[in-house]
Amino acid sequence: MFDFFNKKKKKTNDVKENTLSEEQLSNINQAIDTKKSEITKVEKTATKAEQAKLYEELGLLYAQKNDDEAIPILEKSLERKLSMGDGYKKLMSLYNEKRKEAARNGDDAGIDKYMNKMDEMRSVAKKLTISGDK
Repeated sequence: MFDFFNKKKKKTNDVKENTLSEEQLSNINQAIDTKKSEITKVEKTATKAEQAKLYEELGLLYAQKNDDEAIPILEKSLERKLSMGDGYKKLMSLYNEKRKEAARNGDDAGIDKYMNKMDEMRSVAKKLTISGDK
């Protein structure tokens, strides 16, 4: 009737990796190469906002592949122009994943690092909300 004294079994988290087919991976890699060449062509002449958009698009492509390269590229996008678009949301999600991973591994420094990064992202959101720029 009551299970007060019985230990509850921990549920196993079945984390499903988004595995991509070879064709999907090839398409993403091709899109990454195209985006990189586009960035190289316009980097000197494009405005900061245009550069930010291109880096955001590139970072989101890397994120589709579950590639850690997405984080520095999305950070570069926000360095160019602060925004709360898809890149911001994905970066926050990636930081949270990294924090969870560090917690599972008992890595206190990693937990602190990604908690601080998430705090910085929240301050960006606050700044943009107050200023009215989204």
